[in-house]
Amino acid sequence: MKKIGIVVVLLLAFAVGFVAMRPAEYRVERSLAIAAPANVVLAQISDFHKWPAWSPWADLDPNQKVTYDGTAGAPGSSMSWVGNDKVGEGKMALTAVTADKVEMDLQFIKPFEDQAKVELLTRLDGKGIVATWAISGHYNFMGKAMSVFMSMDKTMGPDFERGLAKLKGVAEEEQKKAEAAAVAAAAAAAANPAPAEAPPAVAGAAKP
Repeated sequence: MKKIGIVVVLLLAFAVGFVAMRPAEYRVERSLAIAAPANVVLAQISDFHKWPAWSPWADLDPNQKVTYDGTAGAPGSSMSWVGNDKVGEGKMALTAVTADKVEMDLQFIKPFEDQAKVELLTRLDGKGIVATWAISGHYNFMGKAMSVFMSMDKTMGPDFERGLAKLKGVAEEEQKKAEAAAVAAAAAAAANPAPAEAPPAVAGAAKP
């Protein structure tokens, strides 16, 4: 029995050491080309009210309760949600918005507590852009232990891929509408040209 106890202690020590040596940081990202300008894409990202149209988690619980705070699209605005076990409970707050990137703080509350940084950035690619969705964070000891059996990349990656695919559809449709409106406005202006302005009066000109 004593030998068995020693073996168990050694195995536990090995397991603890193995977990402790696991990477402390994680980052998951996915990218997708979108045929729309960066401002059109980022408009869908920076305004949390528009997330239901493309978020990969929106349809996992149609009855989830979502609360919005702050000025839409501005740093400091946030979105909180409470839903079933598929979406859990959490909060996302906008921290920075630039011409090519949106940054957010993500707080998980349920089914586990954690914090992470989220980025959605764009880079030019021909007539459109490439959008990248990334999340990064820090593992505590329990998180390291879970990472032995559950890959964050395999867990979050497919969701990011679904979300980017839906974002692509929404952004490209918005771009088509904008282009159609511009064409219609140009056609209307060509069909109804503005009347020519009368020449300016010449000082001292003789009056009839």
